[in-house]
Amino acid sequence: MVSLELEQKLWQQGIKLVAFCDEVGRGPLLGSVVAAAVVLPVGLLIEGVDDSKKLTPKKRETLCRYIYDQALAVGIGEVDNNLIDQINIRQASRLAMKQAVMNLRSKEGHKVTPDYLLIDAESIDLDIPQQSIIHGDAVSHGIAAASIVAKVFRDSMCMEWDQMYPDYGIASHKGYATKAHIEALLKLGATPLHRRTFLRKIFARAQQQVLFTD
Repeated sequence: MVSLELEQKLWQQGIKLVAFCDEVGRGPLLGSVVAAAVVLPVGLLIEGVDDSKKLTPKKRETLCRYIYDQALAVGIGEVDNNLIDQINIRQASRLAMKQAVMNLRSKEGHKVTPDYLLIDAESIDLDIPQQSIIHGDAVSHGIAAASIVAKVFRDSMCMEWDQMYPDYGIASHKGYATKAHIEALLKLGATPLHRRTFLRKIFARAQQQVLFTD
């Protein structure tokens, strides 16, 4: 259950500028992995904030606007499919998180450097004290807020990708390996957005099926 328990322990130690970090898009077959970092005011609890996967798109968008309005700073990081193929998805996720922290800006556009990082299940290559929280977006209010911001940002990118490649159904599946997505891949081939390292098993399996049926 999402709460302020983890962040309150830090606030009580006098650590006020805590950046909460999460990413979305590890699993999809296409597109970027996106991370968000959010610094929230001490004691702020936003009603309805939860792991982004548990919320409807409409609820996420409403909460995202409120998070941006209330946050002391927000940062976004993005690593595209080409770099994912080069460095692997875990390293790409960590890099996106690092970018998100480095991109933290206040509403006035001022750079914000946090005193501490609470991160969902990862470590970030920055010289800032930090803690990795397994299933952080399900227990930490701040990490859940970051997950919402990252999810809304990536979903908006998916809508743009859907306009670029309307035959793949990206607006619906967001790049994940649904039956419809795989069928489109096998029929039409990969787009420049697809992660080639993620497609090897799919195409190899399809090739095996062709061999067995011939």
